[in-house]
Amino acid sequence: MKKVLIVAYYWPPAGGPGVQRWLNFVRFLPDHGIQPILYIPENPHYPIIDHSLDEQVPENLTVYRKPIWEPYSWASRLSKKRTRKISSGIVPKSNPSILDKFLLWIRGNLFIPDARKYWVKPSVKFLIGVVENEGIETVITTGPPHSLHLIGKGLKREKEIRWIADFRDPWTSISYHESLRLTKASRRRHLKLESDVLRTADEILVTSRTTRDEFRRLTPKPITVITNGYHKQVSGQKVLDTAFTLSHIGSLLSERNPKVLWKVLSELCNEEPDFKDSLRLQLIGVVSEEVVAAIREHDLEDALQVRPYVPHRDALEIQGTSQVLLLLEINADRTRGIIPGKLFEYMAARRPILAIGPEKWEVGNLIRETASGKVFTFDMEKELKGTIVEWFRDYKKHSLNISSRDIEQYSRRSLTGKLAERILWE
Repeated sequence: MKKVLIVAYYWPPAGGPGVQRWLNFVRFLPDHGIQPILYIPENPHYPIIDHSLDEQVPENLTVYRKPIWEPYSWASRLSKKRTRKISSGIVPKSNPSILDKFLLWIRGNLFIPDARKYWVKPSVKFLIGVVENEGIETVITTGPPHSLHLIGKGLKREKEIRWIADFRDPWTSISYHESLRLTKASRRRHLKLESDVLRTADEILVTSRTTRDEFRRLTPKPITVITNGYHKQVSGQKVLDTAFTLSHIGSLLSERNPKVLWKVLSELCNEEPDFKDSLRLQLIGVVSEEVVAAIREHDLEDALQVRPYVPHRDALEIQGTSQVLLLLEINADRTRGIIPGKLFEYMAARRPILAIGPEKWEVGNLIRETASGKVFTFDMEKELKGTIVEWFRDYKKHSLNISSRDIEQYSRRSLTGKLAERILWE
């Protein structure tokens, strides 16, 4: 059985989408004659914990760990709440405080490429022995955090290995990068590190065609698109919410605030009989205070239910019983290639997806190809309102359903087969 070393930061009990991709790849790779060997930090700083994922870790998995030092404990002395939000991806957009600006400047300019940079050198030194003792020929690094790719780069320099760099998200073009208050020198440093990784790795994995096309301008190395996916489809009869529930599961950042949606819902509360009494907005996960404020400004507070992060298995149940699933993205060119991992679980839940994002959003193609919902840009107010009215009337008749198609290609087992082909490719 061929051995492959996987260098990851997020691993159970970490919660959130970052852990799902490689947890499932590790589970299914042995079916393809590949033995995964995992390297993770011994004492990581995880903003979200989900112990329900522990039971999905294979019992016979070989795991190596090495301590990591992260600066979040130091930063939390200044403001524990702000530090937790920044580490979770919640970046204040309107009227940031002096402390917010200071923490973002520190994060962007002193910790390049990210706050896990101090794990790189000790990891390279430690993993040289692991590669030799285990007889490993292929190493995969997955980011963010993108500092883990520097571990792959260091191992590539020291040993004759094949190195695959997996980008779950872009690097310098990711949405929050411009919020880090980077100096010109820091921006150049990020770009150089990104270029070094893309040109040194033997192969690149990405989760979207947009990122693939972006990276093709930076490297001649082969780039393969392997999207995120879902593990299980919802089967059998589901007892749907009695309310007209619009559910968003996951972090809802300030920049994703869909004011057009709140406006439409507010208008319908005044225009459509029974709409106000039936409507429920269910936001689960870390939600920006600016989003909550916007909902209140549109007099939707009575319909609003904000819940903290829930275990993954509970999230799947909520997806399957919600009337409508919300998928929201920042309205910017740089987010056209962002495909949230929850999209595929939404598809598997077989509930109508209401997606709002930028023009030419890659998600739009996926939703249209699978007939799993409707996609709107932020200026499609009339069309958005018409769809919600149509779906509400179907809901009142107990006939709000979706007939999605061809989603099996996004199952975790199918995607692991695609990954195995790249690992075994010579």
